[in-house]
Amino acid sequence: MPEHVWLLPLKDLDDDARAIKLGEIADFSVTEDQRRFVGEPLRMMLIGLEEESRHPIAIDANGAAVGVLTLQAGAATLAGWADDESVWLLRGFLIDRRQQGKGLGTLAAGAAVRAAAKLTAALGGEQTGVVLSVNEENPAGLAAYRKAGFKDRGRYLGGDAGAQRSMYRGF
Repeated sequence: MPEHVWLLPLKDLDDDARAIKLGEIADFSVTEDQRRFVGEPLRMMLIGLEEESRHPIAIDANGAAVGVLTLQAGAATLAGWADDESVWLLRGFLIDRRQQGKGLGTLAAGAAVRAAAKLTAALGGEQTGVVLSVNEENPAGLAAYRKAGFKDRGRYLGGDAGAQRSMYRGF
């Protein structure tokens, strides 16, 4: 199991490096269950590149993209949080099916919180942590987030794919 992952903000990469990472992401293997929960990884990254509030990130291990995630400001109510501005929303978090079971999701979730803290400082924001929602029918996701220090904040019924757990981790 790798000891760490690198989070590569796609907006910070030059055009060539971004194209390489997007090509790796386009090659991800996604199960139908994953697609139901998070959608198509390449599409999510392309949308994130167009929206100012989203920060699309490639998760790298051993020199290659193994997953994706997006940190979004001003959207926390999408995960059942009381307001949009006090925390970052972690969305579209996916590990390539061929890379699952190696602890990468737990490592990346923890790294995402550290990245959000850095974004808060760099942008002069007032966010205090990260919130996400995970489908109740996704035991691997629930376990990975718990291992990464996220705390269950209760049931959320606003998701498109059924009942969710709203989870939070402060900086």
